[in-house]
Amino acid sequence: MATFLYRLGRFAFRRRHFVALFWVALLALAGAGAAGAPAAGNSSFSIPGTEAQKAFDLLEERFPGSSADGATARVVFKAPDGEKMTDAGNKATVQDTVDALAGGSEVARVTDPYQGGGVSQNGSIAYASVTYKVSGMELEETSREALKAAAEDARDAGLTVEIGGDALQAIPETGTAEIIGIGIAAIVLVITLGSLLAAGLPLLTAIVGVGIGVASITALASTLDLGSTTSILASMIGLAVGIDYALFVVSRYRAELAEGREREEAAGRAVGTAGSAVVFAGLTVVIALVGLSVVNIPMLTKMGIAAAATVAIAVLIAITLIPALLGYAGRRVRPAGEKSKLLGGGRGGGEKKAERPNMGTRWASFVVRRPLAVLLLGVVGLGAAAIPAASLELGLPDDGSQPTSTTQRRGYDLLSEGFGPGFNGPLVVVVDAKDSDDPKAVFQQAGEEIKGLDNVVNVAPAQPNKAGDTATITVIPDAKPSSVTTEDLVHDIRDAGAGIKADTGAEVLVTGATAMNIDVSQKLNDALVPYLVLVVGLAFLLLIVVFRSILVPLKAALGFLLSVMAALGAVVAVYQWGWLSGLMGVEETGPIMSMMPIFMVGVVFGLAMDYEVFLVTRIREAYVHGENPRQAVVTGFRYSARVVTAAAVIMMAVFAGFIGSSDSMVKMIGFGLAVAVLFDAFVVRMAIVPAVLALLGTKAWWLPKWLDRALPNVDVEGESLSAHGDPKDEDKELVRA
Repeated sequence: MATFLYRLGRFAFRRRHFVALFWVALLALAGAGAAGAPAAGNSSFSIPGTEAQKAFDLLEERFPGSSADGATARVVFKAPDGEKMTDAGNKATVQDTVDALAGGSEVARVTDPYQGGGVSQNGSIAYASVTYKVSGMELEETSREALKAAAEDARDAGLTVEIGGDALQAIPETGTAEIIGIGIAAIVLVITLGSLLAAGLPLLTAIVGVGIGVASITALASTLDLGSTTSILASMIGLAVGIDYALFVVSRYRAELAEGREREEAAGRAVGTAGSAVVFAGLTVVIALVGLSVVNIPMLTKMGIAAAATVAIAVLIAITLIPALLGYAGRRVRPAGEKSKLLGGGRGGGEKKAERPNMGTRWASFVVRRPLAVLLLGVVGLGAAAIPAASLELGLPDDGSQPTSTTQRRGYDLLSEGFGPGFNGPLVVVVDAKDSDDPKAVFQQAGEEIKGLDNVVNVAPAQPNKAGDTATITVIPDAKPSSVTTEDLVHDIRDAGAGIKADTGAEVLVTGATAMNIDVSQKLNDALVPYLVLVVGLAFLLLIVVFRSILVPLKAALGFLLSVMAALGAVVAVYQWGWLSGLMGVEETGPIMSMMPIFMVGVVFGLAMDYEVFLVTRIREAYVHGENPRQAVVTGFRYSARVVTAAAVIMMAVFAGFIGSSDSMVKMIGFGLAVAVLFDAFVVRMAIVPAVLALLGTKAWWLPKWLDRALPNVDVEGESLSAHGDPKDEDKELVRA
């Protein structure tokens, strides 16, 4: 591996025009595809294998033209104090609004509140339901404007009017905080690399990689049903790893120059050593992201694969485009220890600095002297941070999770006030009586049994389809959608349905947003253990090959569990409990997005293994070259602690930039990943890892002889390069390889 990458690095350095042209052409091609593609909307949300999805599919089949997947809007009216919605004037205003709403070309149907039971018991609140023929993200702007205009006309007539539903949803925005994150990354790069030019290379290549990835996702969004959130998450992860991977190669290049090597040779060795670590670190991230497919939620699978593809592009750019750009930069990228005149440095000052122990050396020396104390402090600290994770509540976002400043949230609150908290989460019961002798009797029986259950406020009469073999029954719970009481009611209805099926052969299914949320949470809970076994198992095997050790990969996996649980604890504390919510821009606390924990687990695992590979390969490199285990830890930190610290700060800055997103899932993931990197890089990798290695000593690198013989030697440390000459014609060698 190291020899091949060494040749690749020299090839890219020497044939830089060809390599640069290739990446520019690829970027242009992806950009052209994105420019001609339709805009991405929300990907279709389906949960195969769940009862809620089965019922939804049955509705599509038995109620054709019902626009079951179409956008919806609830226009909520509230009468002025002392008046009622049944007063003649207010009733006329609502009727005019309903007529105006029904005139839209994309409107499937509008429900009149006075004919459909949409007036509250005290008469102060009423609502009209609007169903569209297309999804919320496919709605034309004219339809949204018509909806807003109709509501505004009713307001002008003296009513309080708010709009709920997904008809007003917009493509998520990330805000200016993302730019601030990139700016912080640029500052850290300048400080770390000591040169504006050297600092610019990782930023440039990361932007190129993310540009190719996001443009490709945009170009394929319509064909592959990729949502707008997919490109945002891919850019978040791709930008962070792209900067970090390039940083490691550039840093190693400068270190090789400081050893007195020629620039082409230094580029080859940088790619052969740091590039090897980049390849295997990238593989762990890709494994973690692609592994999300085991959950069998199409949207999550697509998000994972898209992000993994962006990471793979970042790896390829780091080992090809970076050495090519280093060739263009020439002497303007200085050896390690030298700073540009712009930063107040000069030539010749590097040796004195190199003689003094740097911060990484001093910290590692402290840890190896007191490993047990550092280990206990780190584990206890992360354990304390993980405590809130025990209170984790999962849910899907609805209008109740919106900020109180939005019309969607105000409409949600008005409906709760007028019709009860359960009205915002109605359950749709689908009764399939196709194989029954008397469908009408079955529909009647199902309705009566559901009415007899606890925690039910209202059961609407069954609405059969044209064939008369299937009906829907709308059930209003007495508690809010995210409550345990409502979840219990869903299970009670399903239990009652099992009895009806045994008696009549008819199938009773529960669906709707609330039931879908419950099924998603259950599916994710069931998938978490198989996912962890698959991903951690594959990465464990990969790290055994990389480090030729059993205990080092085991320690890496256990450290990951600590950091991810602590990060989940922080997410719960902020987004569910409301701690520091004002500082983090959280206007409304509530359940954590159902898919967020497992997605975060996958990403954090990959990133945790990144730092493990980058840091421990340097330690193993020193150990392989004859140093004792404790001294190898100090040596590894001397050369890698500064760069790993910079990489972690950069990644935290990039992820934190997405906290300003308007999308709740992107906001949570940005915060969760930033905190996870903080815990993993600075507590697990910088403190717990050296402490454990110091305690284990030579046992850390133990590997059974039979396994040592069976494993391939990938030579991530670049040991084979120590005797490698300077080939005359590397291009031909690369082609033959």
